[in-house]
Amino acid sequence: MGHDSRSARIRLLVAEQAARRGARVGVVDVCTAAVAALPVGGAGLSAMSRTAPSHPLCSTDDISRQLEELQLTLGEGPCVEAFARGSAVLTPDLLTVEPKDHWAVFADAALEAGARAIFSLPLQMGAISPGVLDLYADIPTVLDIEELADAMAFADLATLLLLDARIDETGAGAPTDKTVPDRGFEDLGAYRAEIDQATGMLTVQLGVGIDEAFVRLRAHAYARERRLADVAADVVARRLRFPPDAEPDQTEEAT
Repeated sequence: MGHDSRSARIRLLVAEQAARRGARVGVVDVCTAAVAALPVGGAGLSAMSRTAPSHPLCSTDDISRQLEELQLTLGEGPCVEAFARGSAVLTPDLLTVEPKDHWAVFADAALEAGARAIFSLPLQMGAISPGVLDLYADIPTVLDIEELADAMAFADLATLLLLDARIDETGAGAPTDKTVPDRGFEDLGAYRAEIDQATGMLTVQLGVGIDEAFVRLRAHAYARERRLADVAADVVARRLRFPPDAEPDQTEEAT
């Protein structure tokens, strides 16, 4: 299946979940749609950052909730590893030797919670990673090539929804129905590229690293109650500039 047709199908599945809730599309809809489409029993998503505390954002059932909390509390597990590595961590069976060696405490706790297989997919846009999508099954499970491609498409969509939510002062995402984009699904590649380009421009303007530049971009969006994509568009068009010596929410409008 082509990338465009897969993305369109995934967007439709997620939109259908939002319609059932009677709300705008949010990351919770990505989780529920992924469970409906893939051979997994539940899904959870956590906001993660190297500059702010990580925390669970949503889960589809009690087991996925426990898995998210366990990994962030213990500081180990496939979710933590996927975020650190920036690549998917696929664990078809938690009883095998490798998970036991890597995450001994988490593996035992996850098995006790009712999970047997876990698939962790980092949410990524260029060098930015705002979190991880976790899928679990209660029996040993292997995702085939098509299923894995679908899982990654769900993670890609969750990334865009999470980044476009307003951000609280800690820099961690806190989407609500009111903060989810209402413009519908845009072209994912163009959207991703513009925010990535704006963040890169801020590293030059501010003389900081990519993570700090992104935090500043989000802080401005939150302070002005604007969407992240709209602020990024202003930065790229040079309508908005961030002085290096200004406070995080102080910027200069181009004249």
